[in-house]
Amino acid sequence: MAEIVLLLVIEKIGVALANGAAHQASAQFSRYATRLIELQGSMGRVGMELRIIRGVLCQMDIQNRHNQVYEDWLDEVRKVAHVMEDMVDEYMYQVGREHDNGCCFYLKKGLKKPRSLFSLNQLSSKLKEIEKDLTHLSEIKSRWVPMINNGDSSRLNYIIKKSQDLASISRSLDEEDLVGVDENIEKLQRWLGSDDVQRSLITLTGMGGLGKTTLAANVYRKEREKFQCHAWVSISQTYSREDVLRNIITELFKDEVNVPPNITAMDITSLEETLKRYLEELKYLIILDDVWTPDAFEDLSRSLVCNGKGSRLIITTRQADVAALASQGHILTVEPLPEDKAWDLFCKKSFPRETKHHCPEELRLLSEEILSKCKGLPLAIVSIGSLLHVREKTIEEWKRINDQLSWEIINNSRLDYLRNVLNLSFIYLPTQLKSCFLYCSLFPEDYLFHRKKLVRLWMAEGFIMEKGASTLEEVAESYVKELVSRNMLQLVGRNSFGRMNRFRMHDIIRELAVDLCQRGRFGVIYEEDKCEGSLPRDGRRLVVHKLKKNIQQPFSCIHGLQTFIALEKSMPSFTLLPLLSEKSRYMTVLELSGLSVEKIPDAIGDLFNLRHLGLRCSKVKLLPKSIEKLSNLLTLDLIGSDIHELPAGVVKLNKLRHLFAEKGIVFGRIRDFRYAKGVCIPIGLGNLTNLQTLQALEVQDGSTRQLGKLRQLRSLRIWGVKGIFCKHLCKSLVEMQFLSYLDVNAADENEVLLLNALPPNLQKLNFRGRLPEEAFLAESPLFQAMKQNLYSLHLSWTQLREDSLPSLSRLANLTDLYFDKAYNGEKMEFLTGWFPKLKSLFLWDMPDLKRLEIHEGAMTALETLVLGNLESMVEVPPGLEFLMPLQLLSFREISRDFLTLLHESSKLVGTQWLHTLRDDDQ
Repeated sequence: MAEIVLLLVIEKIGVALANGAAHQASAQFSRYATRLIELQGSMGRVGMELRIIRGVLCQMDIQNRHNQVYEDWLDEVRKVAHVMEDMVDEYMYQVGREHDNGCCFYLKKGLKKPRSLFSLNQLSSKLKEIEKDLTHLSEIKSRWVPMINNGDSSRLNYIIKKSQDLASISRSLDEEDLVGVDENIEKLQRWLGSDDVQRSLITLTGMGGLGKTTLAANVYRKEREKFQCHAWVSISQTYSREDVLRNIITELFKDEVNVPPNITAMDITSLEETLKRYLEELKYLIILDDVWTPDAFEDLSRSLVCNGKGSRLIITTRQADVAALASQGHILTVEPLPEDKAWDLFCKKSFPRETKHHCPEELRLLSEEILSKCKGLPLAIVSIGSLLHVREKTIEEWKRINDQLSWEIINNSRLDYLRNVLNLSFIYLPTQLKSCFLYCSLFPEDYLFHRKKLVRLWMAEGFIMEKGASTLEEVAESYVKELVSRNMLQLVGRNSFGRMNRFRMHDIIRELAVDLCQRGRFGVIYEEDKCEGSLPRDGRRLVVHKLKKNIQQPFSCIHGLQTFIALEKSMPSFTLLPLLSEKSRYMTVLELSGLSVEKIPDAIGDLFNLRHLGLRCSKVKLLPKSIEKLSNLLTLDLIGSDIHELPAGVVKLNKLRHLFAEKGIVFGRIRDFRYAKGVCIPIGLGNLTNLQTLQALEVQDGSTRQLGKLRQLRSLRIWGVKGIFCKHLCKSLVEMQFLSYLDVNAADENEVLLLNALPPNLQKLNFRGRLPEEAFLAESPLFQAMKQNLYSLHLSWTQLREDSLPSLSRLANLTDLYFDKAYNGEKMEFLTGWFPKLKSLFLWDMPDLKRLEIHEGAMTALETLVLGNLESMVEVPPGLEFLMPLQLLSFREISRDFLTLLHESSKLVGTQWLHTLRDDDQ
């Protein structure tokens, strides 16, 4: 855990020294360059020592988790690291500020020294104290903390032994613990017994605790005698290839007389040759349990010969990239148990002596609540059920267990096995992923993470470092994918073109992670009903879940606080903001979205390290002028606030990457043409050259010219576009090589959007406003620009009179098509072969449309069809049956007469569909 803190500090020191060296040569620092060099030297020495400490901790941390002396020493290391992190932030601020403005800016009458020189002297003194603290900590460790005896090998042996112990327990679990796996067992047996003579590789994948090893062991016991030889070996992430090969050979020969001599003395080449010769003419079954990397299998695969005898390999793994090694169609993803099967297993373990494992009626509600926290994870169900089995079967005892289940999971020795299985997943995470993973645990149970928001928060926290030419956002998204691949985050949903965008954390994994966060001072959670009014102890990050009344007393950790996130939206007021602005000098993330904040104090400009400011749906009407001092700000989120115009200084925030500033119109409805508007950005918009997201800009003629300078934009929404702006707007758009999302809204419903050019790599396009009739002709410049990469097209109020479907059907990659007041014709027809990849089709508010016809073979991939307020339509669309089954079929705002037609239609027999009636038909 502590290595996470140290890594963040070490990376900051590296950046600070690089920037300091660059500034050192500038004229501003010439008069006190000697002091700057001394300061950088001290920082370098501290950084070097912290790197060594981090290396030692990576070895010690695993073995000494419950060593109190070690934990106390580690806590002191964290405190020093946090002080050093704040000092580096201060150094970056002072040196960067001086470089930007020059010495003379800080010279004041009566001062004998430049202010920055005074600040550097203070920092130098602090650094000397830190060096003394590190020396003292080293002496304490030598005196009191047991040292590592065998270096790296001790750590490797510990991990290997822990992995093998867990695997051994999993293999020996009772068959009665296998509930709800009949289908998986049958599938495995079918794959093992197929007539295919080629060697096939089967992979079982899923998060720790789902029972992959137990399932494989069950099938192995039943099927192994059908093979001429068989072996089971457990692999860990720190496996030794020689040891694994020896174990395979020993397993294969355990029932034979002619065992190869001197197996223990063989080198790697001899082991490989021995194994190849033995397997060459035999039909074999080998299980490789708990494989962590593709390399682990590839290291072994050359010894596991493909001999055309119908041999089989089975791999169990928590890693998606390992599972992908499987033969075609031979990946088995083990899922959590459904509710009914989970209940059966819970009752078996909790009430083993009851007739048919019956749960007493008075305990049923509490049992269901306890079970719900297991989220279908068999290992958790078995472990907690076994714990309950030995407890008194009373409502009082059951309630007590339910109330303190989080504590039991962390502390009860009977749940060691559960903890160890899940902890291994954390131990094996690369350090840079550990901080991202722990961060997610600070949010509530079942919290739904959205990819883009999570990425922005990770970036603001400093967890993400650039890799080559990839942007920070791209690196962060790769971290999200890896956590999903490692089953540390659960994928909940994808967008219409297949990109992962919603995630959750399993409750049991979260409980373990929260404990790590608190012990490691990584972050703390505040819930008023659980904390009983007590304020959290030290933590760099504070996430407030539930708060019934305003916080009057400051948090004990407020001075060192880096992150404050408020998730409770129902607080009557929030008066802590001035205190946070004044006291939390090193704040990086301030997320107050949804709170009744009305004024932002001027002191917020002193939070020089702030990188994320979230005021979405707050009551803020005006940002203070001091906002221009937030030179490190990456994300400014003002959507739904009462802000109409940004202060002039916002254009000085040249590190800003994401600006959200759209506001709903008072009494406006989303069905209205103008339901929202952007903000006016002062002259100088073109200075924000790092912007990747701009939502939304209220367009003026000058701003369309400035847009062309924002060449890093990925996402752009603009309001108030007039036809006379379109020429300059098009010139700006074609400069945006990376723009993937564009939302253009006309000034009013009569304004024509005369656009004849688009960015080259556009994927999502929304138009709200009239378009020329020729806009979607195949030869038009607009259509040609859409043709290559477009996945999603939303057309609102375009009022086309010609049917544009024949042209749009040529958009081969289109997955999402939305028509809202987009077409004034009477008929729409979808022909065979059209829209082969379309997944979602929405047709709304087209009062003249009388007939919708679908030919067989059209939209063969469609999953969602929504037809809304098509008041002239008097028949169920012919060909609708060709689209069945759909995941969602919905008829919105229909008449009672049309509802009768739907009920009587043979096309919809046996089909699930939804509907709503028009207001006048309720």
